[in-house]
Amino acid sequence: MNELQTILSDSVNGLLAERVTKALVQKAEEGDFPTALWNEVEANGLTRVLVPESQGGAGGTWADAAIVLKAAGEHVAPLPLADALLANWFLVQAGIEVPDGVTTLLDGAFTLEGGKLSGEASGVPYGRNAAHGVAIVKGEVVLVPLEGAAIEPGLNVAREPRDRVVLKGAEATAKKTALPENAMKLYGALIRACQMAGALGYLSSQSVAYANERTQFGKPIGKFQAIQQQLAVLSTQAAACGVVTDHACAQVDKRGAEAAFEIAVAKIRVDDASSIATSIAHQVHGAIGFTYEHGLHFATRRLWSWRAEFGAGSEWATMLGRETIAAGADALWPNVTAR
Repeated sequence: MNELQTILSDSVNGLLAERVTKALVQKAEEGDFPTALWNEVEANGLTRVLVPESQGGAGGTWADAAIVLKAAGEHVAPLPLADALLANWFLVQAGIEVPDGVTTLLDGAFTLEGGKLSGEASGVPYGRNAAHGVAIVKGEVVLVPLEGAAIEPGLNVAREPRDRVVLKGAEATAKKTALPENAMKLYGALIRACQMAGALGYLSSQSVAYANERTQFGKPIGKFQAIQQQLAVLSTQAAACGVVTDHACAQVDKRGAEAAFEIAVAKIRVDDASSIATSIAHQVHGAIGFTYEHGLHFATRRLWSWRAEFGAGSEWATMLGRETIAAGADALWPNVTAR
């Protein structure tokens, strides 16, 4: 880790470990947005990791952002931290000033005419709590206030707000960028993959801790070989996802949107790992892991929800498969080894 990454790690993990309690997450699931925590997150600059220092940010890279994104997933923070971080980065790419408050992503069908945005997006993260939204319309990054938007509340499996937002002629700020047409889905997949890698780390550490505490036949269940084997698989899955997401972020820093292959691989890998890891974690915890009173489900439900957002692993696998077929058999091995 470099100096900035050490500072970010200490800051985000220290803050979330102390503030994100089971009671806070439960209240958030009941509709109580943790405003005080959000204010602390903003005060620590965690939503502006990718914003230049000249604009009040940390001037960090995607490798730096990965630390924050993984921490958000590991601590199951009930905040649109990842979404705001990406939205702010989009604004920076377009040269639009980053606003204060909650800014979310609007991934939907929109038209932009005369500086006014119309259309709708479903599944908007924390739309009801956001002051602004960021959309991408025909190569333009668009910043729009959501004060006058029609918002229909919705929830994902993790009971995180995923709302339908409808805009009709809303005044917006828009500027052209060099971002690809699929930028929202592409970079959205990256932030979710990083969050999922963090949540998988949480499952691993929690499962190991529980296995060393829970006794059966006079000794901790973690001493039984069958449990040890399952925990080894779980830890391996979590570690692999940590590596693949780190690699994807590093490649984005080097090659931008040309790192679509690495992003797709990361989303595919964490999708696959989520199915394996959640199954093992719940088996290790037994019946208690399925109760609402135990905190395991906060991570597993997020994994089940996030893997479907910004393209499921199967969608990204289909894309890679089609690209591979189009390139031809002779290009397969060189393409694989070049990564």
